[in-house]
Amino acid sequence: MKKLLLIPALAATASVAGASIPINGFIESKCVIQSDTAGMFGNPTVDKLSTKSADGGVMPIVRYDIVTASKYKAVITTPTDFSNSPTLSDSVDWTSTTVAGQMSDSEMSVFNTDKVIYNNGHTTEFDLVKAGSVWFNVTSEAEYGYGKAFPSGNYTALIVAECIAK
Repeated sequence: MKKLLLIPALAATASVAGASIPINGFIESKCVIQSDTAGMFGNPTVDKLSTKSADGGVMPIVRYDIVTASKYKAVITTPTDFSNSPTLSDSVDWTSTTVAGQMSDSEMSVFNTDKVIYNNGHTTEFDLVKAGSVWFNVTSEAEYGYGKAFPSGNYTALIVAECIAK
């Protein structure tokens, strides 16, 4: 009988061993963004900077390669300020447009039909419901003060292009 009493006593004093074992993974996006054409401001009048070719500018173009349809949305935000410029003493009025231009599939025209614009016209959202490649054309214009001349110097503004999983 003593043997039977020892077995439960030994089991109660045994320590429990354990380990945490990680499971790692890496997911590559099925939506890739590339800068196709860097923009350049033209200066058609003393108070205006513009990326339109008619104004001497170069329109920035952003390429999206969509591997998996209907799983992502493109969100493109145009400038509302300069990231680099001479000191400006007055306000700058920004206007912009973003449209799907060249497309690898004609059915991607739905991107323009169904786009959503917000943030005072500076953010455009496209539901990427078709797979393939699409080039988004962005125009941006900045007008300074009320007829004031932009000071001489270098000006830089940034476009933010995102691919957000739905």
